[in-house]
Amino acid sequence: MRFSRTIQTVDVHCEGEIGRVITGGVLNVPGATMAEKLHHLNTVDDGLRRWLCSEPRSGPAGSFCLLTPACDPRADVGFIVLQPDQAHAMSGSNAICATTALLETGMVQMVEPVSVVTLDTAAGPVVATAECQGGKVVRVTLDMPPSFLAKEGVIETAEWGAVKFDLCFGGIFYALVDVEQVGLTIVPEKARELAMTGVELRNRIAAVEPAVHPTTPALNGLAYVMFRSDEPDGAVRTCTTLRPGRVDRSPCGTGSNSNMAARFARGLVKAGDRVVSRSTIGGEFVTEFVEETTVGPYKATRNRVSGRGWIYGISQIG
Repeated sequence: MRFSRTIQTVDVHCEGEIGRVITGGVLNVPGATMAEKLHHLNTVDDGLRRWLCSEPRSGPAGSFCLLTPACDPRADVGFIVLQPDQAHAMSGSNAICATTALLETGMVQMVEPVSVVTLDTAAGPVVATAECQGGKVVRVTLDMPPSFLAKEGVIETAEWGAVKFDLCFGGIFYALVDVEQVGLTIVPEKARELAMTGVELRNRIAAVEPAVHPTTPALNGLAYVMFRSDEPDGAVRTCTTLRPGRVDRSPCGTGSNSNMAARFARGLVKAGDRVVSRSTIGGEFVTEFVEETTVGPYKATRNRVSGRGWIYGISQIG
C-alpha cells in the first residue's frame, strides 16, 4: 500500500448526525479571513471537499469538519464544514462534533468541569462552552452567530399549491417551511419523501431568492429547506433536508438558530426563553434566546444552542 496523500479524522456524531473532524493532513487553506477561505473552497479549489465527500471515502450522509489556523486572534481554531453539496460557513451539530474531538483528543486542553473553545467561522466567532466530566465532553453550548428573518416569502408550486416560507439566516441561509403545507409529517418513515421534497423546494426557492447577506458576500445563497412542526409539549420538530437528498439526523443547530429569529420577528419569544428542537429521529437541542441585536438592516437575535456529541471512531483516509 502506498498513499500519495493521507488525512486523519476523528469521527464523531451529534445526536446521530455524523461529523468527521479532520485532525491531520491539511495544513491550511488560502485566505486572510475565514470568509475568504470559504470562498476559496467553493469557487477556486473544490478538490479537497470532493475528494473527501465522494464515494468510496464518504457519501451523502454526514460532513467533514475542516480545522485551520484561526484568522481571528480571539479564536482557538478556524472551522469550515465540508458537505456533499459545497463548503458551508457554520453548522451547529458539526461545531459540537469539532469541540468534542478537540477536547477529548487533547488538541485543546480539557479543563473540568467547563472548557471553552472559540471557533473562527465565516459567520463570525462561535464560543463553545463544554461541560466535561471524567475526560468526556458531556454537553456543548454554542454562542451562535446572530440570526435574522430576511423575508417572509411564498412560492407557487403545481404539487403543493402556494408554499409559504421564512427566509432566515442562522449561520447559513434557510427556508423554513411548515411541513403540513406539503402534506407530510416529520417521522422516520417519511424521511425519503421529506428529503426529496425539501431539496426540490430548495432548488426552486434558490432560483428566485438570492439570499443576500448584508455584510458578508461569502455567506450569500440559500443552503437548505428545514421543515418544522409544533409538538404537543411545546417543542419544535425539525427536519433539515440536504442536497443531494437526505435528512439531517440532528435537530440542526443553525436551523434552530434561524427558527428562533422567525419566532422573535412574530413576537412569540423574549430574551430568556428556551425552545427545544427535536429531530426526525428524536434527538434534542435546546435553543436559548439571549438578547436582541441587529445585522445590517435586520433585527436579529443572539442565541445559544446546546447538544451532545460522541466519538465513535478514528480514520486514516488515503
